[in-house]
Amino acid sequence: MKKAIRIYLVCSALIAVSACENQTANEVRESQDVTVNQDQVGLAEDVLTKEEQEALKPEEVIAMLQEGNDRFMNNDLTARDHSEQVRKSTYSQYPKAIVLSCVDSRVPVEDVFDRGIGDMFVARVAGNFVNEDILGSMEFACKVSGAKLILVLGHEHCGAVKAAIDDVELGNITGMLKNIQPAVEMVEYDGERNAKNQSFVHEVALMNVKRTMDQIRERSPILKEMEENGEIDIVGALYDMDDGSVDFKEVQETELGAQN
Repeated sequence: MKKAIRIYLVCSALIAVSACENQTANEVRESQDVTVNQDQVGLAEDVLTKEEQEALKPEEVIAMLQEGNDRFMNNDLTARDHSEQVRKSTYSQYPKAIVLSCVDSRVPVEDVFDRGIGDMFVARVAGNFVNEDILGSMEFACKVSGAKLILVLGHEHCGAVKAAIDDVELGNITGMLKNIQPAVEMVEYDGERNAKNQSFVHEVALMNVKRTMDQIRERSPILKEMEENGEIDIVGALYDMDDGSVDFKEVQETELGAQN
């Protein structure tokens, strides 16, 4: 009987110690969680106001996108309180830019530039070309909603560009590719002109970005005038699938005049 009592007491003591240790561990974890959440809220960028948007210059927006891309490449994305940003942007929006991107799932535009809710308009179509609907969206973004920048964002290994190079024909894709194929013809290249040649694909993707920029200026007098008045910039860049970087420089150095 005494032996049984001793065993019971020992077991009770062990259970009590274990419970105490678990409680302490939980308290530590909860404390750490609270600290992390406080840090995240502290890092969150606020939703832009009309006054802040009006004060921005196009070159400042480009710099913000470049800095955001650096953070993306370094896996240092800004922690944001998305719920708060949703609430604060419910009845108004004052984005910095509109980005025209390909639909490619490997190009998460907001993440690539470390942007939050209300920061950017994003238009997406395979091959990042413009049509009447996208031009109208750009005019709304800039003339009506005050965005300071139009960025045409192409990318390496673009399936739409490859399909345009190889003259693919399939359903509505056939007609869509006609918007990209002029860029294929515009590239002067001595090597193999097919989608297996990554160097040629790169040149066509770059040309397609530059041609799209020219199309924006040619087909939208509103946006062209805004650019000439210094109200907006129209720029292009190429996203590198290999490292997540966005190259503005190559497009700027070789930008063409209007060509069709």
